[in-house]
Amino acid sequence: MYRLECKCMLKKNGEFIIGEGRAKLLKFIDETGSISRAAEKMDMSYRHAWGIIKKMEENAKEEFVKSQRGGSKKRGSMLTPAGERLLKDYKTLKQEHKSEVYRNPTLTVDGLIVKEDKILLIERKNPPFKGFYALPGGFVEYNEPVEDAVVREVEEETGLKTKIRELVGVYSSPDRDPRGHMVSTVFFLCILDGDLKGGSDAASADFFSINELPELAFDHARIIEDFCRDR
Repeated sequence: MYRLECKCMLKKNGEFIIGEGRAKLLKFIDETGSISRAAEKMDMSYRHAWGIIKKMEENAKEEFVKSQRGGSKKRGSMLTPAGERLLKDYKTLKQEHKSEVYRNPTLTVDGLIVKEDKILLIERKNPPFKGFYALPGGFVEYNEPVEDAVVREVEEETGLKTKIRELVGVYSSPDRDPRGHMVSTVFFLCILDGDLKGGSDAASADFFSINELPELAFDHARIIEDFCRDR
């Protein structure tokens, strides 16, 4: 089976400065305080390791490793501030690249609860859409079924214990949430027990007439419209 692997490297003025191997070399120098011990860890000669460092510095026109006589870390070799910055920048950019390449949608849930032609909404306590109203819901945790997640999130945000009556639908437009691609599984629930009160990420929770809804966050106006049309 084929496997796609992407390698990251940093260049300066078209000259190769650092990639995975050179980053490991700098990391081992920083950890051991010695070019020779770092070279051993990389299974290369001291001369080869020193040549790599000099080539990096020549291309970047900066000093990355400072060597002194002695074997301790304080008196051996150490990264200069420029070397520390280079290693940090490489790690950061590598992680950003990985995030771009391997991004996946995030799974969320929302709950629809109706009582006497009124729909339960929560006032959002945090951005995005802070102060706007929305259906109670939130993120699905790892190893958690969406059915359990919606019951948990509704109780955390409204204080109500509920059970699922039916699936309303799945909403997956990539631009439905300004934080990124969020896919929501929406359920219609009925109340079992509990006292209504805002909690968790909700500043408040209350029932609103279907015909007089406040301004809603995300695509929740569309979700409610779809739900009411099918009743």
